Amino acid sequence: MVKDSSKVSLDALIAREAFEVQGQQGQNIGRNIPMISVRDLEKNSFFYPFLRKPDFQRETNEWEAEKICEFIESFLDGDLIPSVILWRSSSSYYFVIDGSHRLSSLIAWINDDYGDGKISKEFYDGDITEEQKSAAQEVKKLIKQRIGAYKDYQSFTQQRGQLDQKLIERARNLGALGIQLQWVEGDSEKAEASFFKINQKAAPIGETEMRLLKARKTPNGVAARAIMRSGNGHKYWSDFSQDKQDEIEQLAQDIHQLLFEPKLKNPIKTLDVPLVGNLSTAEKLEVILEFVNMVNGIEIDDQLGDDPTGDKTVELLKSCKKVVQRINSNHPSSLGLHPIIYVYTSAGKPKIGSFYGIVTFILHLEKAKYFTNFIEVRKDFEWVIWQDDMVPQIVIKNGNAVKARGKVKDFYIKIIDKLSQEIDKKNVIKDIIAEKYFGSLKARTKGNTNETESKEFSRETKAAAFIRDALPGSPRCKICGGYLPSRLNSIDHIKRKADGGLGTLDNAQLTHPYCNTTFKN
Repeated sequence: MVKDSSKVSLDALIAREAFEVQGQQGQNIGRNIPMISVRDLEKNSFFYPFLRKPDFQRETNEWEAEKICEFIESFLDGDLIPSVILWRSSSSYYFVIDGSHRLSSLIAWINDDYGDGKISKEFYDGDITEEQKSAAQEVKKLIKQRIGAYKDYQSFTQQRGQLDQKLIERARNLGALGIQLQWVEGDSEKAEASFFKINQKAAPIGETEMRLLKARKTPNGVAARAIMRSGNGHKYWSDFSQDKQDEIEQLAQDIHQLLFEPKLKNPIKTLDVPLVGNLSTAEKLEVILEFVNMVNGIEIDDQLGDDPTGDKTVELLKSCKKVVQRINSNHPSSLGLHPIIYVYTSAGKPKIGSFYGIVTFILHLEKAKYFTNFIEVRKDFEWVIWQDDMVPQIVIKNGNAVKARGKVKDFYIKIIDKLSQEIDKKNVIKDIIAEKYFGSLKARTKGNTNETESKEFSRETKAAAFIRDALPGSPRCKICGGYLPSRLNSIDHIKRKADGGLGTLDNAQLTHPYCNTTFKN
């Protein structure tokens, strides 16, 4: 579940740079400073403009508002703060090896930018999500209540009125406070090794993030990063030609929109929901990387090697766009699979196992030329998978959603085959369970949400009630009988234009794009 307090995006506040830029050797000219003050982190200082994160550093977005506020309070009160570890390159950039969240929190306070300020707007080209803006406002509110803005401390000496005693004490100490520094000596390889060693010991890097860090120059790694930020943020593809960069950004934006929009709001009050629901940053990144790998048949993250030109990255993104367009879009090839039916529970919870299964299912339909078989039984197919929610059991029996995707695909194919044999839709699951091809499954029809003694409706119950009452009234495709997504459909001529059909209301019917453009013809 998504936490009530969103994580704050501080990723824009320290720019990224490749270690290899302008040589790999560390800089040993002069003595490295032992401490930085708040003045050093102001935008126009001599230090901050040269501060960098390695290009493989994970996004600085793991701290919530409360943690940021507590850290700034600890700093102002003179509490012991762990040293920040830096490495100085031959180009005189100061790379953060450990401590990016600590430094970024102070930079955010000093420059009044918690993900929606001037620095962030420049970084994201003005395209900042509502979620990011909301998280920024949350931390600003806390800062105002408990600390005060940095500019308030700057103007302290000019104020003669009555001031809060706590603010006075903190302001007097601020000039002497600083962050202790430690320096890594050696070349870029030593610095990179130090980064992984330190970060795995202190706050372990997530498995997916580690996979991406190690495969950061591979086409699937770059593609996943691009989709994650909808083509914005740090440009991991900046070494490619401008044409390739533009193409990657547009493809990534299109894919992100098809996967994650419209934004899912809880409790659900509309059937217009995204293919992939709300996820934490780590979960979202994992889903995207697995999606890119699945679509392109990649079994090992680095099996394609590095992509020096961007050609392979574009190729992978095009394949991803083709698949997600096929699942649900306005493209003529779209099957228009209704997300509620295919990838959500009856209580409105997203099912990643079903999403992976559907992706694998679509790839199979494409390879086996099996679309007609599916369309012919689609109406009953949707009834079966909605009434008997078996995917969670299949996922559990196979260890996880990624490992289970093939079995989920097989489950869907089995349903199609049973219906094609004219087995009654009410008996399909009984037959599949009896065959035990998927192990010992138990029929679990959709029913009431968990029992409760509370007089208040839970978020889950509200969503389930809405879906229960709204779904039966949803429009269906007049060709195959399957559910139509709210925004993504096609208007078909009942009597073809080639046969003299006119554009009158009586000759119009709602259909899935694929049913209209391909199946009917």
